[in-house]
Amino acid sequence: MSNVIPIKQVDLTNQPMVNFNEIVSYREVLSTKEIAAIEHECSLYEIRPAAAIDALQIVQNERRWISDESLYAIANMLGMSATELEGIATFYNLIYRHPVGEHVIHLCDSISCWLHDYQTIADHLRKTLKIEFGQTTQDGKITLLPNVCLGCCDKAPALMLDVELIESLNIELIDSLVKRLNGVDNG
Repeated sequence: MSNVIPIKQVDLTNQPMVNFNEIVSYREVLSTKEIAAIEHECSLYEIRPAAAIDALQIVQNERRWISDESLYAIANMLGMSATELEGIATFYNLIYRHPVGEHVIHLCDSISCWLHDYQTIADHLRKTLKIEFGQTTQDGKITLLPNVCLGCCDKAPALMLDVELIESLNIELIDSLVKRLNGVDNG
């Protein structure tokens, strides 16, 4: 009995579909650089699937997100099913399974942030960026996502920009941040 559970893809747009189960080799999908980095991470663990999160991060760092094709290739390389890897990828909110902008803003929406003017910050971000949560600006620079908790409740409200944690948010700080991301001089 196979440990692979096939993921059935449904074509709703009449677009040609790729059968990722037929991908012959991860070498056809992943770059030499990605393969070398994943192999290095695998060497640090007793079993290859233990490097799953590291492998996802490596590919995401190169491509900004994990496509289905990349997911199947990584699973193939690690010797695990795509279903298992999909479970890992979708559990962690910093692994992106859809295209994102050059920068990703995770706005914390924990109870502490709500008690410290979250709604004003969220409304201002959406208005300033002209997008809703889950969307990317038209220029492809910024994606706005909600985040359940960033773990800095004592300095709420907070957001994470890429890997930078920004605490004690206010409108002025948001405006400065957006200007910085858009390459506008704050001076």
